Amino acid sequence: MISKKNFAKVSATLGAVALGVSATATAANADTIYTVQSGDTLSGISYKFAKDNSMVNDLAKKNNIQDINKIYVGQKLIIKSDGEVQEYNAQNVANANVADNNTQATQQQAAQPQQAQSQASQSYTSNASGSEAAAKAWIAARESGGNYGATNGQYIGKYQLSASYLNGDYSAANQERVADQYVASRYGSWQNAQAHWQANGWY
Repeated sequence: MISKKNFAKVSATLGAVALGVSATATAANADTIYTVQSGDTLSGISYKFAKDNSMVNDLAKKNNIQDINKIYVGQKLIIKSDGEVQEYNAQNVANANVADNNTQATQQQAAQPQQAQSQASQSYTSNASGSEAAAKAWIAARESGGNYGATNGQYIGKYQLSASYLNGDYSAANQERVADQYVASRYGSWQNAQAHWQANGWY
């Protein structure tokens, strides 16, 4: 027989457990915007969310990934709470049920491609040509898939430059200008930067 005092303790404990389960379920039902990190693979991302390889083909299909062995740092994927994969774009971000503390930052990041395009009225012509231009394009493809609006933490744009280098101007022209300046000062040429990237996975 349970005394009234012990019954109250048991009831309170069960109530707390029920609330904890409810809170956990709420958090678990939030959609996730996943940013590809260095070293990630589609199968690794699938294991993070589904504990198996079941999402690999869906991740590739929904995000127009031609080769399942090639994904890019900074690429974003929306993974719904029911396991559905969606392409990362402003409309899908707006419709996603992302946890409250991520919603504002996510919406700001989704808006950055439009900001970068609207600021692109400035013009800049890179002096990279031939094999230098090819090395520059190769790095851009590896860093962002050639996307001026790509973000990965503090790294912004087509060349994944630190936001501090860009000084708040995320326009295509400024990204091109700053990337050329950065590579010239650090490596001397885009070909040297490409060789460093191939050896180390970054530049």
